[in-house]
Amino acid sequence: MKILHEFVPTRKFMKFAEETENLVDGWNVTDSAAGMPAPSGTAVSCVLKTKYPDKIVIPIFILHYKGPVEAGGLALAADAVGLDGLVLTMGDIPKYGEPIKMLKSSEEAREFLCKTARVKNLKLGCLLTARRSVEDAIARVRGAWDFIFFMRLKDESLPALEQIAKECKRLNKPIYSYFLVGTPKNAEIVKMIGWPVTTTMNHAEEFAAKLEGTVEA
Repeated sequence: MKILHEFVPTRKFMKFAEETENLVDGWNVTDSAAGMPAPSGTAVSCVLKTKYPDKIVIPIFILHYKGPVEAGGLALAADAVGLDGLVLTMGDIPKYGEPIKMLKSSEEAREFLCKTARVKNLKLGCLLTARRSVEDAIARVRGAWDFIFFMRLKDESLPALEQIAKECKRLNKPIYSYFLVGTPKNAEIVKMIGWPVTTTMNHAEEFAAKLEGTVEA
């Protein structure tokens, strides 16, 4: 099982990458999280992949911020550089302006990128949440996705992840799970984003061991 670090881009993102490069197998890069302007997740990912070609680099790709032309352009850049994938999601509502809904779902965006923009080698993934039923999640897994990201993991949702991962394995699709470690330092941020904590620092290794053989990273 590999370890990816959620990378929140700032102006000093290269310095942050240098600080973490020897600790992780790669980065999952956010895309203007919470709707606040930040360095483009896809652009930052392209820079990281160019500098660290052996690392896994997978950005989140929020559709509420992108019209079809921009979405296609960014995906083609990701394809040309050789990113390990894009995670398509409608995502957060922008802090400024109105959400762009020209691509009305992740599935519609996937079809546009494949058939109209014509990405060739770029893998496209979807984001699943423990809030939805296992049946709904497995139905999405069976769609034309190359890989899966699973969010809101905690003790209570671990059985759901295991069922979904079993279907992913049957279909030969990698599944990655968010793993949110609660600490006193990040308590306010966790409260702000509204995600459940997967575990605490004292039990992180124990919980991570449960995921061996279940998730890709």
